[in-house]
Amino acid sequence: MPEGIIKPNELMISSNIPRRAELKDLPKIVKMLADDPLGQKRERFTEPLPAVYVEAFNNIISDPNQELMVLENDSGDIIGTLQLSFIQYLTYQGGVRAQIEAVRVHKSYRGQGIGQKLFEWAISRAEERGAHLVQLTTDKKRPDALNFYQKLGFTASHEGMKLHFT
Repeated sequence: MPEGIIKPNELMISSNIPRRAELKDLPKIVKMLADDPLGQKRERFTEPLPAVYVEAFNNIISDPNQELMVLENDSGDIIGTLQLSFIQYLTYQGGVRAQIEAVRVHKSYRGQGIGQKLFEWAISRAEERGAHLVQLTTDKKRPDALNFYQKLGFTASHEGMKLHFT
C-alpha cells in the first residue's frame, strides 16, 4: 500500500496513548490540518513543507506550556493530533487553564472513537497539570464538532470572538 494510506482495519489502538510530536511527524500533522474545507483555506500543505511550519513546531516544542501530541495505530501511522496549551491566569486565584486546539483525526478513522480518546487523554493531562478548567473554541461552520464537544460535557458558556489580521 502506498505511503500515507492508512488501512481502517489497523485501528487497534486500545493500548496506545498520545505521544509528543516529533519533527518527522510534522508533514502528516499539517496534511491532517489541511484535510477539510476550512483547513484547505488556511493551511498550505506542500512537500517540502513551508518553513513557517517548522518554525512554529520548534517554538511549540521548546515551550513547556505547549504539548503537541499525535496518536498512532499499531502500525505506527499517525491517526490523530491535538495541541494542548497551558495558560496561566490571575483569575481563579492564579489558576491555569488548558486550551485544546487543532484536533484532527485522519479521515479514514473518523467515527471510531479516536477523537474521544484524544479528548479523554487531554482532559486527564489537564487535571494532572493542575488546570482548573479545559476550554476550546470551535468554528460555527463545524456543527458536528460542536455536537461532539457537547457530548463530551463541554458547554457553550461564553461567546468567543476573533480579530483576524490580513
